Amino acid sequence: MVETSIWILAIVVFLALAFDFINGFHDTANAIATSVSTRALPPRTAILMAAVMNFLGAITFTGVAKTIGGSVADPATLDNGIEIVIATLIAAIIWNLATWWFGIPSSSSHALIGALAGAVFVGAGSSSVNWSGFIKIVEGLILSPLIAFAIGYIVMTILKWIFAKRSPHNVNKGFRTMQILTAAIQSFTHGTNDAQKAMGIITFALVAAGVQDNLDVPLWVKISAATAMALGTSVGGWKIIKTMGTKIFKIEPINGFAADISAASVIFTATLTHLPVSTTHAITSAILGVGSAKRFREVKWGLAGRIVIAWVVTIPIAAVLSGLIFKLLFDLF
Repeated sequence: MVETSIWILAIVVFLALAFDFINGFHDTANAIATSVSTRALPPRTAILMAAVMNFLGAITFTGVAKTIGGSVADPATLDNGIEIVIATLIAAIIWNLATWWFGIPSSSSHALIGALAGAVFVGAGSSSVNWSGFIKIVEGLILSPLIAFAIGYIVMTILKWIFAKRSPHNVNKGFRTMQILTAAIQSFTHGTNDAQKAMGIITFALVAAGVQDNLDVPLWVKISAATAMALGTSVGGWKIIKTMGTKIFKIEPINGFAADISAASVIFTATLTHLPVSTTHAITSAILGVGSAKRFREVKWGLAGRIVIAWVVTIPIAAVLSGLIFKLLFDLF
């Protein structure tokens, strides 16, 4: 029985790190799409820098991991918590791969939170879901892109006003250099929030299995999750990079700078307040806000609408998918 439990935990850790790896290449675009599209950085250099900064960000904070590990449900009270976690991770991985394949910048955070809530609901009942904690997380996921849009619009408007009388060529030349810094900052903040989600779900499983009795993230979990995220980032998600960097609107260096600094401020604020947010939503919304301030008509709002639809449907689809997967796992075990 002990050996079986160890093997099941090993499966959970493998799936969590696989999710983190996929999250890395799925969300590489969050950090580097603007700097690559404006040629501030060569693609390979940008990806390598993003991988390093993701790793550093991931090992620096654990507050978001504790939120993921305990806000949706109490893992210590779940009799079948391991099966719930497995169903959650499989569902989130399936959704991430599907949206990556079609080049849709959906949210890994939405997928994981929705899948966890769905698996707990089906596996342990409605009363086992901490609805207040779940709603608080969802509120953060909804509000963060709206705030990122507003900040992006304001930052770009201020920059337009400051540099209105300067040569566009000289302005963009200067901001192209500054984009290297903002891409690094964006990559670091991505690691501080997104890698925490895999850490949180592994810790959730450890508590559910009785291996530990608190939500403190073990050092080996921090290092392995950070490494998986960095390795995934090093692969690069080229389809989503193309969507975010070129298809929403034509990004110039000053626009990329404004979008990166706006998104990074939202993500890092969320990290400091222990709230998981979607880095995908933050940077995409910041790009939309910047594009609106630059020239509203140039933004491809049809594409933006399809992206928003993907955001809206992610949580319910992931929840239903994880519930179905749990039913299958429950029958098997």
